[in-house]
Parts: sequence; C-alpha cells; structure tokens
Amino acid sequence: MALANFIDRAATAASQVLTDFHLGDFKTALEKQVVAVAFDDNAVSCAEGRATLDLTVRLLARLYPILAILPLDDAASTQAQALERLAKSINPKIGIRRSGKSATICVVAGAMRPSLGCPTFFMGSEGWAAKLSRTGPVGSGSSSLPYGAGAASCFAAANVFRTVFGLQLTGAELDEYIDLSLFTYSRRKSGDPSPIEFPVDLGETHLVGLGAIGHGSLWTLARQSGLSGRLHVIDHESIELSNLQRYVLAGQSDVGMLKTEFAMNALGSTALKVEAHPLRWADYVAHRGDWRFERVGVALDTAADRLAVQGTLPRWIANAWTQEHDLGVSRHGFDDGRACLCCMYLPTGRSKDEHQLFAEELGMLEAHDQVKTLLQTNAAVPHDFVARVATAMGVPFEPLARFVGQPLRSFYQQAICGGVVFQLSGGSRLVRTVVPMAFQSALAGIMLAAELVKHSSGLPASPTTSTRLNLLRPLGSHLHDPKAKDSSGRCICSDEDFIGAYRRKYGNTVEQPSKVSAA
Repeated sequence: MALANFIDRAATAASQVLTDFHLGDFKTALEKQVVAVAFDDNAVSCAEGRATLDLTVRLLARLYPILAILPLDDAASTQAQALERLAKSINPKIGIRRSGKSATICVVAGAMRPSLGCPTFFMGSEGWAAKLSRTGPVGSGSSSLPYGAGAASCFAAANVFRTVFGLQLTGAELDEYIDLSLFTYSRRKSGDPSPIEFPVDLGETHLVGLGAIGHGSLWTLARQSGLSGRLHVIDHESIELSNLQRYVLAGQSDVGMLKTEFAMNALGSTALKVEAHPLRWADYVAHRGDWRFERVGVALDTAADRLAVQGTLPRWIANAWTQEHDLGVSRHGFDDGRACLCCMYLPTGRSKDEHQLFAEELGMLEAHDQVKTLLQTNAAVPHDFVARVATAMGVPFEPLARFVGQPLRSFYQQAICGGVVFQLSGGSRLVRTVVPMAFQSALAGIMLAAELVKHSSGLPASPTTSTRLNLLRPLGSHLHDPKAKDSSGRCICSDEDFIGAYRRKYGNTVEQPSKVSAA
C-alpha cells in the first residue's frame, strides 16, 4: 500500500485546516488508518445506495492509503470488485483489505450493522434527504435522486476526517445524527413539501468551471435520470495530476484530458445535449455573440471570475463556493431587489492586484513588475526566474527545473498550488491559496447541481440568497444566510444602464420567492 501520488496536494489542503501541522506526522497518521466501507443488499440493490457507495469510495481513496471493502451479505459481494477497481483507478497503489479485523474507522451503507469495534458512521438517504447516524443503520431510499445520497457520502467522509484529526481541529465534534433535506436545507420532520416531477428540461443551461466543484456537479447530473436540454460546459484548462486530490470523477487515466472533453464523457449516458467550450468565460461570450444566458451555474475559483460572469447579465445564476470555514451555494436574479452575484463579492477597501499576490506567494516581492509582465503576456518563465523562486522558497532548483518554459500561471498552479514546493520544504512553506478537502468541494458541487435542477423544474425562487455548511464541525442548525442587496450603490445591480440592459434582454419579469420554509 502507498499514499497517492498526489498526496502533497492533499497535504496542502489539510495544512490549511489543521493546527500544528507537520507533513511527516500527517502522512504517518494516514498510514495508520484502515478505513472500512461496509454495505449490504439494501445498498447495492437501489440507485441511492449505489450512488452513496460510489462517491464514498471516490472520496476516501483520494486520501487514505488502505481501504477495507466489506460486503455484508452474498448479494452485496457482487459489487465489491467494482468498488476495488474504482479505488485503484484513483490510487493504483492503494491497499485493499477484505476483512474488517484491522479497521480503525468504518462507514456503512445499507440496513445491516457490521461487527466491528471501531468508530462507525451509518450513511444513507431518502430522495433529497441525506442521512447519517452514529448509532444504527439509516438505509437507502428507492428513488433515483442522487442529491441526498451524495451529500451523505460527504458527511461521512467529513466525519472520518474529523475522527482521525480531531485533536488538530477546533470544534470538530462528530455528528450524532443528520437528516437534512437538500430540497429546503431544513432538518426534516417529514417528507419534502414540494417534490419535483421528472423528467426535467434544463432548457439552455451553462456550467462555468469544471474544477473540483464542477466535478461534484457532473457526478450529480450524470446520476440524475430524466434530465434533458442543452448544457454548455465551459473551462479552458486540462486535468493535472494534482487535481486528482479533489476532482471526484477523475482517475489516473484522465490526467491531461481537456476538462470539457471529460465533462462530455461523464454525461455521455444522459439525454442531455452537452456542448463543450474549452475557453475562458470572456472568450466564450465573445465567440458566442448572443449575450442571453437563461441559467448559469458558476463553479469558479476567484471573485474576479464570478464578477465577470455577473457582468454579462445572465437571467439567473446559481453560484457554489468553498472557502476556509464553509462551503455553500447562492442564488441570484438581477432586477429583483435582492442581492446579485456581484453583491456577494464587492471588494471593500484597497485590494492587491493579481501580480502582487503572485509575487508575495512566490516570495519575490521585488520582482512584481516582472511577474506582472509574465502574467499579462502569458510568456514562458525563464531559467533564472525559476532559480530565484527556488532560492526564495529555500528549496532545491532541480525539482522545479521542469517548469522552465511554462507560462507563469501554469508554474504557479503546479509548483505552488499543486504542492511541489510544499513537499520540498517539508510542509514549512504553506500555501495561501485556499485548497479545500475533496468532501467539501464535492458537496458544493452537489448543491450547485441541485439548484440548477430545482430552478429548471419551474419552482419559485428560493426565499433565501445563500446556504452555508461547515463540514469541519457538526452540522449547524441555521444554514441560510439572507444576504441583502448591496446598499452602497456601487454594485452593477444599482446601475440604471445595467438594469436597462437586463430588461431589454429578458423583460421586466421578476421571479417570486418560494413559500417553502427556509428554516
């Protein structure tokens, strides 16, 4: 068995949430774990149970070097080899156990209880609802909905992480019981009040950003039967090895593939008409010519990119994010008196330019003019520049030599964000850019896909702007954030020219908020 060949990226993510982080200790803690995935016929015989198992293995195999795959009855045994192959497609050197004797933690899908003496989390779902319990099985529902099933996997993976690293986390008690609807984001007392009737036509929908959050959305949409319509997927990048740390659909064989091509393959078995655009959003908009966008799902990394999408005035936007302390989704019209996407990301005070942030991260404040030129021209980084970065970072040049000749953004993404410098420095060079854990990004993507489907079904607008969850702590009781429209007058949603352009595109129709509780 061995840790995955992208473990340094995972370590970078963990270093941002764990106190007193030391790279060697982190790897040792992982190597001591045997995480068991137990399941029975109840889980493998229904779509919800199979979805939970699929995503659970996809999440756990990216971090832990040993999994125990434990079918609890004969019927479940038929799925064991498929789950083992899935784990090895992510980490070919992962250790697979077929006994739970040495298990240190266990997650269970189905209706049976394994006889293990380690901390155990029972995961399951019922349609839109995600379930998790520490006391007994919760079972899997009979629907074809992936939302609750996928969210349950994320809750389970988060609790496994908090079990292993609880002493290095603040307020990281374990969840005792979860029964959360991704339809209303309320703790359920009964069934969801307004179930959606499938099939659902997505119309013309755009998904912008096919990174970690985008993968969570693709996983969800690929498993939702009864979807039709035209889905545009937009991203200009290819999958890199370090991306496997949290791209839940990607395996070793996908490295180097265009993200848009990967998305088309992932959705190939659905009835969706998928159109791939390997471009940045601005380039896609210029190429498209038609600036009417009925529905846009935003899964981008930066505030600037989100502002650019809102600036093109889509009729409606769902935006998903991950950040240091939470993850979530927000919903935005424009001419409706509520917060637009720009309201969420308006800068306050003086902010640093991109080249200044890059120069700081590279430890070369004095070279900010050169960094600015390299970014603006997309020029290749020269030998002496990479050598100076190595000196500034206190790491040897040789492992960074392969980045000579690459554009600065690529060098930065792979060497800094990708964890190369982090590993070379023994974990002492922490990365400032937020790198979420896989279970955080996956849940944000599931939530984004859920919002796109709910909106496409014709449901009234949600009564709350955003919904936030923190997977590094027990699930909170208040998940909604009624973000108000910016009152300073600086936002484009207060600008008469932008309002006029929006109305000329779509008329004066304003969606009415849903009466479904947002408690």
